[in-house]
Amino acid sequence: MFRKLILIAILATSLQALPLAAQERVPGSQAEVQLSFAPVVEATAPAVVNIYASRTLEQRTPFQDDPFFSQFFKDFVLGPREQNSLGSGVILGDGLVVTNYHVVGNADDIRVVLADRREYAGTMVLADEFADLAVIRLADAPELPALDYADSDGLKVGDLVLAIGNPFGVGQTVSSGIISGLARTGQGGGGMMQGGRYFIQTDAPINPGNSGGALVDMNGDLVGINTQIVTRSGGSNGIGFAIPAALVKQVVDQAAAGKDRFERPYAGVEVQVVDAGMAEALGLDRPMGVILRRMAEDSPFAQAGLAPGDVIVAIEDQPVNAAAELDFRLATHPLGDTVAVRYISGGSWQGAEVALVPAPERAEASLVTIAAAGPFQGLTVTPMTADMARSMGNPYVTGGLVVVGVEGRAARTGFLRGDVILTVNRVAVTTPEELEQVVTGQSGWWRVDYMRGNRQVTARFNG
Repeated sequence: MFRKLILIAILATSLQALPLAAQERVPGSQAEVQLSFAPVVEATAPAVVNIYASRTLEQRTPFQDDPFFSQFFKDFVLGPREQNSLGSGVILGDGLVVTNYHVVGNADDIRVVLADRREYAGTMVLADEFADLAVIRLADAPELPALDYADSDGLKVGDLVLAIGNPFGVGQTVSSGIISGLARTGQGGGGMMQGGRYFIQTDAPINPGNSGGALVDMNGDLVGINTQIVTRSGGSNGIGFAIPAALVKQVVDQAAAGKDRFERPYAGVEVQVVDAGMAEALGLDRPMGVILRRMAEDSPFAQAGLAPGDVIVAIEDQPVNAAAELDFRLATHPLGDTVAVRYISGGSWQGAEVALVPAPERAEASLVTIAAAGPFQGLTVTPMTADMARSMGNPYVTGGLVVVGVEGRAARTGFLRGDVILTVNRVAVTTPEELEQVVTGQSGWWRVDYMRGNRQVTARFNG
């Protein structure tokens, strides 16, 4: 009798564990292969909407700014032209809808149409062009169906997902696939992906019009916001990308709190991926993490005890293997929190708590043109800010001077607009006054370290 009771207990325990085990195995029979996604679709599709945005553009003649020909065409006026865009969005509660910035950016009129054909006017309340996310508030909308957030950090390659949106404007459409890759940071892709961001990759077909739609898991929770595809034909080739739900949640939370722009935690560091050669030099058994190259004095990482040369390996036990991944890991936690950082310093593993604070407010300086003789003569510069760095697609540059104009001697030296001057003769420059102080009265050879795009360049000039 006692043995029989033990067997019954073991059997009951096994049956309780069966659903969890079923989540981690492939279909084992024809019946399982024929299971339907319909219950997931029925639960999630009502929270996915179609978005119609329009804006009015002023049309200009080719000769409008020409000093000679403009007088002959001054009476030739082109009327305004309306530009329309189509996309998808996801309701996330409290009358808030999240979508891609490229769907509704600069729109004059936004209309949101639900799956049941109800239509509402929308107002963009938060926009973040770099993350390609925007939050819309619906006017006079009753309580609407909304999606919950999935734990996007817990995703595994091979997990089943559904993409829901309005491809090509044909109406709400559902496509299925799997998670194809994690930690995609916008590099490569034949120039189709924007660098500096962090994505989930899926093979669920995503086409134009799906932008801003939902990528959901088998629990019906939001995994990410579909944002773009890599394609040469204009149609889906099975390589689509979504913005993870962890970042989407922070953006929506800030919109609900009344902010009109997404405020990221300040890092104040410049990092470089640890490659195989660097790993060997650092005594690591394999490439991992990002190495701190430069740090601002007010960087929270510096305040926590990290120093240039240290290797950041993980934040909150999530790996960090690219600059974009570092930015993403910080941005998925609210300002005011602290995060646990694992790093390697001097060959030993260390841990620190880093505070998440907003970027310090720095006075905006006016444009300054360098007059001192030398390779910088005629160069117009302004201090780099966090917003400028992000808009230029390189949010990891700390300090420096942005080149906004090139004339005279500087034009012959080879500087281009958009270059970011970091150091001159190994002296860091963060204000035009510091640059003028370094170059005034100097001659001979100059060493200049500057950023051009995402690449750091060292140049030498004979001045």
